[in-house]
Amino acid sequence: MDADAILPSGVTLLERGWLSSNNILLQDKNQSVLVDSGYCTHAAQTLLLLEQHLGDQVLDQLINTHLHSDHCGGNAALQQRYPSMTTRIPPGQSAHVVPWEAAALSYKTTGQECPPFCFNAVLEPGRELELADVLWQVHAAPGHDPHAVMLFEPRSRTLISGDALWEKGFGVVFPELEGMSAFDQVGATLDVIQTLEPRIVIPGHGRAFAGVGASLTWARKRLEGFASNPSKHAQYAAKVLLKFKLLEVQRIRMDGMLGWCRSTPYLGLVQQRYFSEMALEPWIETLILDLVRSGSATRDGGVVSNA
Repeated sequence: MDADAILPSGVTLLERGWLSSNNILLQDKNQSVLVDSGYCTHAAQTLLLLEQHLGDQVLDQLINTHLHSDHCGGNAALQQRYPSMTTRIPPGQSAHVVPWEAAALSYKTTGQECPPFCFNAVLEPGRELELADVLWQVHAAPGHDPHAVMLFEPRSRTLISGDALWEKGFGVVFPELEGMSAFDQVGATLDVIQTLEPRIVIPGHGRAFAGVGASLTWARKRLEGFASNPSKHAQYAAKVLLKFKLLEVQRIRMDGMLGWCRSTPYLGLVQQRYFSEMALEPWIETLILDLVRSGSATRDGGVVSNA
């Protein structure tokens, strides 16, 4: 954690690796609330971490900043463990949760897993929520995900940003990959964060940080680079999906990776939209080579491993 980012009383950051989002626990003597639940293959670890911090308490409420698999993949396990728990999600995709539509929720298209879960209420932007005896504002945070929200506590000026802002960057702008204009939405969300003037940001990935102005400057520079060269963003997004798969399986034969890529619609979409001069498999080969060069993967003959 950034030495200057001292979290307010009752807020605990459970910083996770990049396959799972961070978990943020809000507690007082009467209530406990978890923001984001991580990826499904880490659900047992999520439960263990949570139980260690809850002690004799039960989990009363679960909130998702958005419904990407690394932020809500543990929902089902938490609902099974704490059946009386209330689950709140952003409203934009609620119609696809009940009944469950894995393709509309992006899980089939990205080649990722998310066990079906249910919800009790939605997080309406512009409203306030009392969470563990503290009022948090709900703010829309479109860009990375058009339906995402952030939570802001004005007294301590603490922002739970999801993937709208990291210490260095922000999440892949998925609507852009689908042909929808969303770079401007990223910029508008960064403007909202600047207006809020948070003292501390708790991101969806990485440590909590202060010095938010420097992070906003870094994010705007990155956004400008992507907006001026969308294919650069598309290449980055494809490598993120491949790296996510490697984080999940740790090692995979190259023919297995290529088979997974052929069955993952998002990769075919990106290749056709931005890199149609190459066939899918040679393009994937170049992406794997880039991951190896950057130290994010290793390759030994026909086997690719996470690094």
